[in-house]
Amino acid sequence: MSKVALITGGSRGIGLGIATELAKAGFDLAINGMREESSIKNVLRNLEEYEVKVAYFRGDVSKKDDRQAMVDAVIKTFGKVNILINNAGIAPPERKDILEATEESFDHVLHVNLRGPYFLTQMVANRMISLKKQTPEEFFCIINVSSVSASVASVNRGEYCISKAGIAMATRLWAARLGEFGIPVYEIQPGVIRTDMTAGVQEKYDRLFQSGLAIQPRWGEPSDIGKVAVAMATGSMPYSTGQVVMVDGGMTIGRL
Repeated sequence: MSKVALITGGSRGIGLGIATELAKAGFDLAINGMREESSIKNVLRNLEEYEVKVAYFRGDVSKKDDRQAMVDAVIKTFGKVNILINNAGIAPPERKDILEATEESFDHVLHVNLRGPYFLTQMVANRMISLKKQTPEEFFCIINVSSVSASVASVNRGEYCISKAGIAMATRLWAARLGEFGIPVYEIQPGVIRTDMTAGVQEKYDRLFQSGLAIQPRWGEPSDIGKVAVAMATGSMPYSTGQVVMVDGGMTIGRL
């Protein structure tokens, strides 16, 4: 029986890297994003080349009605969600020192990056619990994609750091709550990953990698995140619920 993965923000960047690796592993894909479906037809077509079922569900994870409509549509299309990957996230519209940051920016980033995935998890987890009771042998899990910014302070994007620190606690909370149902919850904390979001700072990070930013002296790639997600989604980490996997090339290891 095919497993179904719902990936928020799955049509680009890290989300697409995860979707691609899961497609290679045989997962059917429910891709969520904000863009019109017509603008990502090639993306969806490329995923379908792995001979899996792929469907797109447009919606804003920060909005309750969008979350409900998306989950209802996914269940109608696939019948279930085995793997929820909370990947969608945004950076502040403007990077501002925390002495000057605005409440509007704070609220916007927290709603998308923290409030949205928290309540999407609540919605999907309840459906997983119901299905798990019906088919105890079937595997379900939740994967949160956060950031090294959960613990590494960047004072010019405090709202982003706080949102990712919140996701880190949400991982622990959901792991603790869903343990009795045999539904593990994991977290991936990417470092500096080569995506369209980091394209504008490529020269900066090229220099930093050359000067020893990370132990592995290269950019991370979306596929690096995807491979870890596959290990989690296939049940290859059965005794590690609530745990975080750093995918940062050793960037956050303290060195003298």
